[in-house]
Amino acid sequence: MRRGLLSRLGASDPSRRLEDVHSIVGNLKAILNTRVGDSPAAPAFGLIDLSDLVHNFPDATAYVQRSIRDTIAQFEPRLRSVRVRPVDTDDPLRIAFEISARLAGERSGVVRIRTEIGPSGQAKVE
Repeated sequence: MRRGLLSRLGASDPSRRLEDVHSIVGNLKAILNTRVGDSPAAPAFGLIDLSDLVHNFPDATAYVQRSIRDTIAQFEPRLRSVRVRPVDTDDPLRIAFEISARLAGERSGVVRIRTEIGPSGQAKVE
């Protein structure tokens, strides 16, 4: 039988922590590949529509950065102190960000996740 999320987050077992991080990454993939308004059950779920920002590049990076941070803060409660910063990418048609945050219930240890968003609007989360 699997234990609940809160008990797993409080566990000192490193394999449990890794399992939780994999689950969080899966949720971030869903969040970052959904656009605001696509989910009837949660209309605010997802990122802003990137097609509206195409004409504002590179200034649009700040809007996307803010949208990522705010959406994660609202829809991924297992992460605290979420920070998002733009990072360099080799492809001029992609924008990339590093997401760093603390796991809820932990005092130390930062999770770092990289995401790249391509011209189609699809986000790759690593």
